[in-house]
Amino acid sequence: MNIYDLIINDKEVVTLADVFLTNDNQNGIEQLIKEHKYVNELHKYGLPVNNKILLYGNSGCGKTTTAKAIANALDKKIIILNLSNVVCSRIGETSQNVKMVFDKAGKEKAILFLDEFDQIGKERDNEDGDVGEMRRLVNTIIQLIDYYPKEALLICATNHPEIIDVALTRRFQLRIGFEMPGSIVLDSYYDKLLAHFPEHMQNIERKYDISFAEAKDYAYTVVKSLLIDELDKQVNPAIL
Repeated sequence: MNIYDLIINDKEVVTLADVFLTNDNQNGIEQLIKEHKYVNELHKYGLPVNNKILLYGNSGCGKTTTAKAIANALDKKIIILNLSNVVCSRIGETSQNVKMVFDKAGKEKAILFLDEFDQIGKERDNEDGDVGEMRRLVNTIIQLIDYYPKEALLICATNHPEIIDVALTRRFQLRIGFEMPGSIVLDSYYDKLLAHFPEHMQNIERKYDISFAEAKDYAYTVVKSLLIDELDKQVNPAIL
């Protein structure tokens, strides 16, 4: 399979200002970025730089956005694994596909982002029908992580950290959890999302107890409805 079939072409530019993080997560990510900026100075003292990161927690709460923001802050290319193409019916081929993507990211000193990491890093237990094959896949990933170049950065994301093989989990030097945002954080998010729309479109009814992704979809749907109504009235003033 062609390497370009195994990665997602996503050129969205995200900054850390676009990510709503808790103070602890903000501090952890800022230190990670500074470690890579001062990598040579840290190496002079024999200090390792964290380059294997696990982002875990609720869906739609900022894991992918955070990975893109880190790439932008470090001015590094981000390579996103296309899980749907990487995983094959024959796990041996899946291992080869994963290795191709790791090799590309390593050579380019890029950020490799593996979303839904639990799908290829699932715990090796005897409940799997193809437990032998699954073990070989996880063993391959362990080796790839162990020998991943220090100049590159590996970021994995999962909604289900509890099912990832413990041998993989312990290889991540930094683990950052994402939770559903509270009402105060969501209000700040809504404010930023709606700031560039006309004022009367900013005062929509807001939904809470939802993720950032759900809030964005909801807010944009409401604003589009308001805008379409106004456009319809311009075209046909008879519409009340």
